[in-house]
Amino acid sequence: MARKTTISIIKCDVGSLAGHHIVAKPLMTVGERHLKKAQEKGHINNYYVFNAGDDLELLMVHEKGEDDPKIHQIAFDAFMNASKKAQSLKLYGAGQDLLKTAFSGNIRGMGPGCAEMEFEERASDPIVVFAADKASSSAFNLPMFHIFADPFNTAGLVIDPQMAGGFKFDVLDMKKNRSVVLKCPEEMYELIALIGTTPRYTVARVWRARDDLVCATTSTTKLSLIAGKYVGKDDPVAIVRAQNGLPAVGEILAPFMHSYLVEGWMRGSHWGPTMPVGLKDSKCTVFDGPPRLVALGLQICDGQIAVDDEGKPLVSDLFEDPAFDMARREAQEYAANLRRMGEFEPARLSAETMEYTTLPKVLEKFEKRFKKA
Repeated sequence: MARKTTISIIKCDVGSLAGHHIVAKPLMTVGERHLKKAQEKGHINNYYVFNAGDDLELLMVHEKGEDDPKIHQIAFDAFMNASKKAQSLKLYGAGQDLLKTAFSGNIRGMGPGCAEMEFEERASDPIVVFAADKASSSAFNLPMFHIFADPFNTAGLVIDPQMAGGFKFDVLDMKKNRSVVLKCPEEMYELIALIGTTPRYTVARVWRARDDLVCATTSTTKLSLIAGKYVGKDDPVAIVRAQNGLPAVGEILAPFMHSYLVEGWMRGSHWGPTMPVGLKDSKCTVFDGPPRLVALGLQICDGQIAVDDEGKPLVSDLFEDPAFDMARREAQEYAANLRRMGEFEPARLSAETMEYTTLPKVLEKFEKRFKKA
């Protein structure tokens, strides 16, 4: 059988410096130490540790396939120890994404977000890894549509014969825990009808239609639905393959030239504008935001992230570029406009979504005072 490589990006809010702001360096060091040890033991081939706002992101490349218990155990142990370090420093929200403290073989459903992709390497396999902070699990719905179904964004849909036949989208109904696969362009309108309802539906995976080549995958954890209450933002991650019969890296990044609105932001209760930033600016401030997006570019080479002459992973900070200044400016303008509305919809999320926040506890004291009108 052909050799297969797996990319796993697993994230968790283990605690933050100065509110829901940024991952403190000691917590990053814990993540680095755990993954270095895992590499030395041969469990993973190599790795990269970074942050998206206050989320610790563990990017691992290995050959154990998706949902491997050992890989998930490595991430879980790193998060648990980072959480303990956060508690010792009295950092805010220490371990808030860890809904369970005993590992049961798979990190999915335990709070941390996870996106994984197993594939046979092509002659050259460029990868873009996305991570969001202060955003819901469906934050990548709009860009995934543009990347794989919108010919106004992706020229390859029109002029690249290897993309003939389009792409298939696996759409998850988070409320009823069921999924459906829709093919574009034939079912484009139906796809939009579903994934445009971002509180309920999310794009989980994308394949090339003509040969089922896996193209993209996202995390689909909806924390409020797991816990039954607000415990933190979903802060999704995503992996997208590029080039050679797939959208070019430039086409993958083009949707982020403009800001767009996602659920999340302050207390997970508001619509907020996405702000694509470089890693150095991946820190949330204004109203705990605006929601941040980071994007890393890398090459997969013989089962690992391609490395330099010193063995360090070659990783490009894709949003650290003036080309995204317009989106950042738009995000600032949208944020200011939304905050002028205060706690009036549509700045605040819908009543149905707010049922999973702390708002019902505020309103319950008035329940007995209501009278039939």
